[in-house]
Amino acid sequence: MAEQKNTGSGLDTPLRARARLWPRVSPNPDAFGKATEGFARFMGTPQFLVYMSIFCVFWLGWNTWGPETLRFDSAALGFTALTLMLSLQASYAAPLLLLAQNRQDDRDKVSLTEDRNRAERNLYDTEYLTRELAALRIALRDVATRDYVRSELRSALEELVESNEGEDIRLRGKAPKKKEKVSEATTSLPRVRRGRTGPAGTDGTDGADGADGTDGSAE
Repeated sequence: MAEQKNTGSGLDTPLRARARLWPRVSPNPDAFGKATEGFARFMGTPQFLVYMSIFCVFWLGWNTWGPETLRFDSAALGFTALTLMLSLQASYAAPLLLLAQNRQDDRDKVSLTEDRNRAERNLYDTEYLTRELAALRIALRDVATRDYVRSELRSALEELVESNEGEDIRLRGKAPKKKEKVSEATTSLPRVRRGRTGPAGTDGTDGADGADGTDGSAE
C-alpha cells in the first residue's frame, strides 16, 4: 500500500502571499505631499473662505429662486445635496490637514536635530577655545608683558640719567684743579726769545741768548 503524501505545509514553511485583487497604489510621496500641503495652506487663507461663502450663497439662491426645472437641490428637504457636499469636503479636508501636519512635524524634527547638533558643535568649540585661553594664560606668566618692559626701560633710563648727572658733577668739581696744575707747569718752563738766526745758530746779535733771556756776552 503506497504511503499517502503530506500535502499540507509545516510550521517551518512560510505561507504564500495571497494575490491582490487590486494593484497596490503607491503615489510619489513628495509630489503628493506637496500638493496636499498646498491645498491645506489654501484652505487656511481668507480667499478660500470668501470663495466658499460665494459658492454656498449661489447654491442656496439658485435652488431657492431659480427656475424649478433647473433646480438640483430641494429647499423643502433642507438642501440635502449641499449638506452632503460640505460633509464630503470636510471628510477629505481633515486627512489632508493631518498629512500636511505630519510633514511639518517631520521637518520640525529634522530642524530640531540640526539645531541640537549645531549647539553641540558650538559647545565643543567653546570648550576648546576656553582650554586654549587657559593654556595661553599659563604660558604668558613667564613672558614679559608690554607694561613690564616699559617699566624696566623707564627704570634703566632713570639710572642712566642719574649716572650722567653724577658724572657731570664730578667733572665740574675736578676741572679747576686741572687748570691750576697746567698753569704751574707752564710757568716753570724757561722763556725762549725767538728771532732771526745767524750763521752761528744764534739770533741777529753776536752771542746767543741765555736761558734767562739776557744776551750771551760775559759780564
